[in-house]
Amino acid sequence: MYKITTIISVLVLGFSSQFSMAEPQSPQQFFGYPVGEWHLRHDQIQMYFQQLAAGSDKAQLEIIGHTHEQKPLLQLIISSPENLKKLEQIRLQHLTQLSTGTELADDLPLIVWLGYGVHGNESSGPNASVQVAHHLLTSTDAEVQDWLKNAVILIQPSLNPDGLERFATWANMHKGKSPVADPQSREHIEPWPNGRPNHYWFDLNRDWLPLEHPESRARIAQFYKWRPAVVGDFHEMGPNSTFFFQPGIPTRTYPLTPSANQQLTAKIADYHAAALDKKGRLYYTEESFDDFYVGKGSTYPDVNASVGILFEQASSRGHLQDSINGPLPFSKTVENQYITSLSTLRGSVAQKNALQSYQKAFVLESERLAADDATQGYVIAEAADKTRLEALLTLLKQHQIKAYPINERWQHKGQTYQKGQAYYIPLQQSQYLLLKAAFSTQTNFQDNTFYDVSAWTLPYAFNIEFSAVGRKPSGVAEEQWLPQPESVLMPSAGAYAYAFDWADQKAPLLTQALLEQGVVLRAASKPFFAKTADGEQAFSAGAIIIAAGLQQHNNWFELLGKAQQKAGLAITALTSGLTAKGQDLGSNGFVPVTKPNVLLVAGPDVNSTEAGEVWFNLEKLAGVSPSLIEPQRLGRVDLSRYTHIILPDGSYNSLQQKEQQLLNQWAKQGGVLWGHKGGAAFLVRSGLLKAKAWNSADMSMLIADQGLSYADKESLAGQRRIAGAIYQTQLDLSHPLTFGLSNKNLPVFKNGTFLLAPSEEPFINVALYTDKPQLAGYTAPEYVSRIAEGAAVVAHNHGEGRVIGMTDNPVFRGYFVGSSRLLINALYFGKMFSAESSDGEGEDANEDEAH
Repeated sequence: MYKITTIISVLVLGFSSQFSMAEPQSPQQFFGYPVGEWHLRHDQIQMYFQQLAAGSDKAQLEIIGHTHEQKPLLQLIISSPENLKKLEQIRLQHLTQLSTGTELADDLPLIVWLGYGVHGNESSGPNASVQVAHHLLTSTDAEVQDWLKNAVILIQPSLNPDGLERFATWANMHKGKSPVADPQSREHIEPWPNGRPNHYWFDLNRDWLPLEHPESRARIAQFYKWRPAVVGDFHEMGPNSTFFFQPGIPTRTYPLTPSANQQLTAKIADYHAAALDKKGRLYYTEESFDDFYVGKGSTYPDVNASVGILFEQASSRGHLQDSINGPLPFSKTVENQYITSLSTLRGSVAQKNALQSYQKAFVLESERLAADDATQGYVIAEAADKTRLEALLTLLKQHQIKAYPINERWQHKGQTYQKGQAYYIPLQQSQYLLLKAAFSTQTNFQDNTFYDVSAWTLPYAFNIEFSAVGRKPSGVAEEQWLPQPESVLMPSAGAYAYAFDWADQKAPLLTQALLEQGVVLRAASKPFFAKTADGEQAFSAGAIIIAAGLQQHNNWFELLGKAQQKAGLAITALTSGLTAKGQDLGSNGFVPVTKPNVLLVAGPDVNSTEAGEVWFNLEKLAGVSPSLIEPQRLGRVDLSRYTHIILPDGSYNSLQQKEQQLLNQWAKQGGVLWGHKGGAAFLVRSGLLKAKAWNSADMSMLIADQGLSYADKESLAGQRRIAGAIYQTQLDLSHPLTFGLSNKNLPVFKNGTFLLAPSEEPFINVALYTDKPQLAGYTAPEYVSRIAEGAAVVAHNHGEGRVIGMTDNPVFRGYFVGSSRLLINALYFGKMFSAESSDGEGEDANEDEAH
């Protein structure tokens, strides 16, 4: 990774020197055609920005990171030559102002951020960025010079280069001599997974809070490096719309967003309106696009002393497309983004004093709110999985949220917190609003209709216990938590066996690395006490054993040492096969662990986002790269190559009787078949998962629609939808699919109304929803009652194989690492359990029939 990054950086510097003697060219001169005639690729934008920066004393180009595909993430800083000469001084002065709320010089420039193309197929923004940059660097207009004097402008031309590249190639490869406006033409119908997401098919505009991807981590680092006063977030929407800019629907603003933020948004909106009026362009505000989820690009700034502004341009999704407003050319969509980019600068500089005063007041108001809050902070704790706990702490630190170790035993409301296992996160810090949002457990709101999720509570996602406390715990360290490099000792050679526990999140990664090296492993089906040089040591079910007498390679101990050092997980030497308590190491209770060969169904008929989340998490949490195979090809591939088949959310309408029979036969011969959400629904319909289910239609019937007026239609739709909420489940901790989880309660994320019913047969229910399952986010009360009757995970035998169904997505947005353990366990322990189910006779195995 380091070598690749270095090479790319050197090449960029080389390209820059190539342009060093030239004056900045216009986009048309540089590309040979007007902007909007073709869709620019990321590399073209990069080359253009390089020549702009090399030929101007008003610009500075930076590479702030790289994508999964190693494309550079660009940031062009534009300001007056005088400002650029003292850029670091300006930045530090600005940060001092924010941290202290003190008055600084009136001539301190405003920081304005223009971010384009977080969705790769919304390409009018990235294409407009080249025009915006050129105009700012070459215009002699007095107004532009005033902007450069009074602002430092950060332009990120493409927040998702991998997706932009995918889409630009598609649109350009279908362009003929004359643009075709027919919406049904292939140019306007992107193939699965389309250009919207990044390399792993994630929506990067939902990743401002989880920070799962390098694009997001680079972006957030720059956000806190600069703390902009205004963030322009440029998007596209359907072709039959016009142009939207915030404010959005007032009742759908995040409750903690300061009212002054929305007032400033409205003031700047006047400048957009004036600019679009001048061109006779249609637009609207306050009618759609909620400003609620704080993990989006236009909302995250709102709880961070910035004013985030969402722009949505009707999309041509190609070069020309018919719409209800007439033919929509790509060039016009680019022009609107260009116009509103400039109006953002115009409005921001005009409101400079108000914006800077707001940022200073934000700090002081946060301090006041924290002081008045009955909750003084949060305590988070996890005893068994240090890696998962530190992952949460690392994420909080990336968001500038401070946490402090609790260095002595502390009791609170019957809960005992141990040194080294608990941390205190005070509300009295600059990130008060973001911290409150990240730990929110709110379940009801002024407006219960959501464009996106209504819950995202970070400790629930990481399955970390947390409590709101009204006082600072005793024994809190003075210094905040910082990640520390940790080395682990490799036990000496010559032991009877070696073992490591399954509780730590690193355990599957170490297991996979050893399996790929041919090291023979066994997994404990029950807890046991083993003999070590330091006495007896307890191991939980799921612990991995490397017995010396089973190894087939002479260098197996060397391989073990290298894998352990890379994983950073402690391994214990066992001195005897005779255990002090529980099964002996030679018992059949220690089950062989084999290397999984995974087929992930991914293609048309499958939710690409959720397929990508599975793909990403298999690699992140287990080091397993699955084979990606479209549903339409399942009947033509050799399924015997695979130990596991995973069906994420989707319709699976293309899987007919032939494919169902092949899956049935494959599972009976020993395969492990997993499906969640729509994948589980398909397994129920096909009779492979012996379960009953409630589908969306069944659930909708729980909410009456009699006596409503037409004005109630949107509200009813909001009630009948679970946009995104967090629910509590109760695990059977003795089941192999739950090994490594020490708490019987497990939060899961629910963003659909499909629901599995519990089995009436023994040993099949792995996880059930609790009696009062709603933890955070909105769900209609009628649904909550039904969910409380449901099952989250069911699993049973199918011939020699196993079939596992889950109601919800275990790997939601990549950061629900708590529930993801269920899926990861299925890779290694998927056949460790045995639970017979009836053949389904007399059961309703059809999702479309009401339960």
